[in-house]
Amino acid sequence: MPTDAALNQFFDLLRFGSISTDSKYKDQIVACADWLKDKLNAIGLEATRYETPGHPIVVARGPRRDGRPTVLIYGHYDVQPVDPLTLWQRPPFNPGLENGIVTARGASDNKGQIFSHILGVEQTLKETGDLPVNLIMLIEGEEEIGSPHLAAFLAAHREELACEVVAISDTGMIAPGHPTFTYGLRGLAAVEVTATGPDHDLHSGIFGGAVENPATVLARLIAGLHDKNLKVDLDGFYDDVKPLASWEREAWQHLPLQELDLLKMTGAPALRGEKGFTALERTWARPTAEVNGIGGGYQGEGTKTVLPSKAMAKFTFRLVPDQDPKKIIEIVQDYFHRNAPPSVRLQIVPGHSGEPYLVDPNAGFGLAAQKALGRLFPGKKPALIREGGSIPIVADFKSILNADTLLLGLALPDCNAHSPNETFPVAHLDLGQNLNRYLLEELAEGK
Repeated sequence: MPTDAALNQFFDLLRFGSISTDSKYKDQIVACADWLKDKLNAIGLEATRYETPGHPIVVARGPRRDGRPTVLIYGHYDVQPVDPLTLWQRPPFNPGLENGIVTARGASDNKGQIFSHILGVEQTLKETGDLPVNLIMLIEGEEEIGSPHLAAFLAAHREELACEVVAISDTGMIAPGHPTFTYGLRGLAAVEVTATGPDHDLHSGIFGGAVENPATVLARLIAGLHDKNLKVDLDGFYDDVKPLASWEREAWQHLPLQELDLLKMTGAPALRGEKGFTALERTWARPTAEVNGIGGGYQGEGTKTVLPSKAMAKFTFRLVPDQDPKKIIEIVQDYFHRNAPPSVRLQIVPGHSGEPYLVDPNAGFGLAAQKALGRLFPGKKPALIREGGSIPIVADFKSILNADTLLLGLALPDCNAHSPNETFPVAHLDLGQNLNRYLLEELAEGK
């Protein structure tokens, strides 16, 4: 178990309402960045808060020695909004500990995971006065909104952020007690579509049948995104998809997380998706088209007989290697414009995007990561997996710093990231602290 001081500091970090997407929380964002800067300085690193056009970035550096590899550990201190608040069992920024589980917004994503690395660095510096590698820690405040300013920051500070490898704990473990190395991420392309018909809501009895309903038009367009086998039915959508390797399909069949486990986590009556692939394959290595939000017309209690002026929907398309988000946005825009009837006017607004990522887990620094996980969980072979989520900055680390990323998660599958009652096992602070130590030692040996 972590010390009382470490646990109290973790709770202090969780109390910041560092919601990056809502300007009302700007003061909390800045205060959280300052808290991290002060903590990193206090443990013996040299930490600086950098301003961006958005939220601050905190960068800290350890003692530098020639001949050692430089490792950059990345994390983020911003969190998702807390809605719906009524579903929280306790106030989301008032952390609590019960049965070994910490509950708070940001507990797993990503404050618990990055704080455990901070504790690991602190412990090593206390014991030895040095680190086995040249360390850079970079903690940003905009990951949950797509890291819009981090790529420019990396480019502007390319020389001082130069490193051989990046380590991130912002992913999950396949199951409790099972070491997990995530070597692939899906990319992302977001789009918002608004269909407008009449210039104001109309009486559905007087005008229904004469004026086409924008909500109905949008519903047909949404339904046309998939064929009967739930494959995305957009021309060119799969042109660049990198097929799954046979070793991946074989290995994933023997993981401790399978379809019944996924079903239990979701609360859905059944799992269903693209025909010809397992649930894990669809989640980790197949592209998707998802409706994230939809609205239009009267939403109140009872009936109001209107023909709505407009309807809208928000979409995200999860992408896999080697799909290009820009190309996918063009394909999506072409689909909607080509299939929308002349009875509506379409407005299509692209949102944030990120490229998919894939690295060979059985070469180079990937082998060092597997050794570190083996030390963390003696006798257990690390699970080699991909993940369905997106961390857009991983592709930027590769293109700007020419550094691959090791994704070594500490969150559990049922942590409720992005949902009410987000959790993090308090014992994983110690787990992450030891992971940090073993990882830096193995990376130093594998230089």
